[in-house]
Amino acid sequence: MTDRITVGVDGSPESRAALAWAGREAVRRGLPLRAVYAWQWSHHELLGGADRDEQERWARDMAEDAARTVTDRHPDLPVTTEVLDGGAVDSLLAEAAAARTLVLGSRGHGTIVGFLLGSVGQQVIAEAPCPVVLVRAGDRAASEAGGREIVVGQQGGPDDSAAGLRFAFETAAARGAGVRAVRAWTLPPVFAYSPGSLKLLDEAGGLEPYEKKALAEALHPWRERFPGVPVTQHVEMGSAGQVLLSLADRAQLMVVGRRAHHSAVGARIGSVTHAVMHHAPCPVAVVPHS
Repeated sequence: MTDRITVGVDGSPESRAALAWAGREAVRRGLPLRAVYAWQWSHHELLGGADRDEQERWARDMAEDAARTVTDRHPDLPVTTEVLDGGAVDSLLAEAAAARTLVLGSRGHGTIVGFLLGSVGQQVIAEAPCPVVLVRAGDRAASEAGGREIVVGQQGGPDDSAAGLRFAFETAAARGAGVRAVRAWTLPPVFAYSPGSLKLLDEAGGLEPYEKKALAEALHPWRERFPGVPVTQHVEMGSAGQVLLSLADRAQLMVVGRRAHHSAVGARIGSVTHAVMHHAPCPVAVVPHS
């Protein structure tokens, strides 16, 4: 992994918002920015019959224009550009392997935009080895101020959400923001309780105290590592996706973990991550489990 932030550009309003977000984050983190255009020659008639060389010139002009946009806003930020000639999935996954964070534009309520349509976008998000941040067209720098929090979902034991918690605390520290760590829980069927789990619940005093204790234990190492970051522990009964989305209006960034499921039709993202990345109005960071 290289210490840089990489952003995919394609000329859409969403990718321009992603570019702006990535530029601000690179400045905060003291990292260089790389803008890439995943391009592949096409005979499509909507391109007006342009030949390969002409289409490639369009792609390079777009990437260079993106770089100028960022350097105009951040003159001291190191920015490089690259036109990637090949399949979008392979190109972007290769970029993700060499980046600290990959940033992409997203419409929400449907597909990821531009060269990341449908299953292509899902495959990149599901298989990227680094966090992928999805940014809406309406995102503005002002949304990162005004007391808005970094909202992060936590589930399972301390190790299960460690990568997402680390990303959330690092981002909060860089922005001077607080973290709201969210653990949602539901009543499992009685037959799901083993003798061991029943003993743990009894020792904790019930389901809700047990969930609060589990969240506190998961947060403990990160609170010690980032003592200056204010932390709010949020435990709520309900569907994890619904609980997280109910907090989206107070978030400047929402962080969710990702454990990809592979099937005959390709990689599939968990239902909670899928719901948040398509319906949260704020930027969403999808962080692979370590």
